Amino acid sequence: MDLAHAGARELARALTAKSVSSRELVRGYFDRTAASDLNAVVTLDVERALADAAAADEETARGTSRGPLHGVPITVKDALATAGLRTTCGAPELADFVPEEDAVAVARLRAAGAIVLGKTNVPQWCGDIQTSNEVFGVTANPWDTARTPGGSSGGSAAAVADGLCGFDLASDIAGSIRIPAHFCGVYGLKPSAGLVPGEGYVDHAAPSLVPPDGNVLGPICRSADDLDLVLSVLCGLATPPVSGPFRAAVWLDDPACPVGSETAALLGTAVKALESSGVDVRQAEPPGTFEELWDLHLDMVLAAVSYNLPDEGLPPATRTHRGWLARAEDRARARQAWARWFADFDVLLCPVTAMPAFPHDHAGDVGSRVLEIDGVVRPHMTTIGWCGLFSVLGLPTVTMPIGRTPEGLPVGMQVVAAHGADTTATAFARHASSVVGGYVPPR
Repeated sequence: MDLAHAGARELARALTAKSVSSRELVRGYFDRTAASDLNAVVTLDVERALADAAAADEETARGTSRGPLHGVPITVKDALATAGLRTTCGAPELADFVPEEDAVAVARLRAAGAIVLGKTNVPQWCGDIQTSNEVFGVTANPWDTARTPGGSSGGSAAAVADGLCGFDLASDIAGSIRIPAHFCGVYGLKPSAGLVPGEGYVDHAAPSLVPPDGNVLGPICRSADDLDLVLSVLCGLATPPVSGPFRAAVWLDDPACPVGSETAALLGTAVKALESSGVDVRQAEPPGTFEELWDLHLDMVLAAVSYNLPDEGLPPATRTHRGWLARAEDRARARQAWARWFADFDVLLCPVTAMPAFPHDHAGDVGSRVLEIDGVVRPHMTTIGWCGLFSVLGLPTVTMPIGRTPEGLPVGMQVVAAHGADTTATAFARHASSVVGGYVPPR
């Protein structure tokens, strides 16, 4: 078994069978991180991880186990509090901040036996679709180090793709799990809004007990099976058996966010293969328009992260409570309409972004940078709308790899399910993996 690139469930089985020790895994991941040129894992917890691994091995020898992740080494996004371990969110203001308590989700993973190796890099305040900050610098994509791994969970996806951990616990408010998973060729789950406790997320310098509205915590892994495993630990959900063929709606392009030709070709090929495998594929006619949902998402996400935004130019939802309530009402109505729509479908298949990973570009900011896609120059923010739709709807979404471009860059697909049907999305991704292929080590 290639332990570095094995799935978390495979690692757990190997540990239970005593074919490898937790100490061997921890040392192996630390060695790989030391040799890595990605700058993905930026703060290490070497002494505690080795001590925790030794304790896990002793418990295994006695025939005891803390849970399904007993002895499995993981990393945690550097926006989630880790007791006794630096947590910066990429901000100079928090360069030396060491929380006293774990985020609730981190504590649940530790209680199930996971061993935290360290923290993975993010853009400052998690506010970009690339990963770079003044504290730790730039994180690179393992498929092409001249390109970004995405953001904001770029360090998370790069670490998972390059075999630097068993899996990573990350966060997503506007695509922060899904974009990096897509760019790095791994699996990411944005759970249903409200499913996984968000306490302990750090998004501004002042202490906070209130997670940002719409932000969710979820895993980045090397298989759909691993998404199920981590989800079961975080919130107790178990994946039900699937009866009958999946009913999948497809929404592969929209004039409001055109998809690049290379990405579109891979999505089309994947959908045809899934239809040939027995999936009941139908063209989607979703309620409302792309533009309406995207505008709603922008208003709500800007309100949620307004701690770190200048006052000028903000929408009404960020300026008055009445403005926020009006948009929250619009959001509730949209969510209600989509709940009715999903009565006819198990999943919706759609793009993650308009393009694969692009070269590092740190001039200006996320609002001013542009990309050329099929000869058309587009602002960064107009390429990621597909993620924003399902952020504002609060729907569970799996990003899974479906192939690579002629340049060898990974492309992913979003698998969206009804609110609360997270395990339907992961079950479909597991089936699709057997049809369109899954994770492949980048090097």
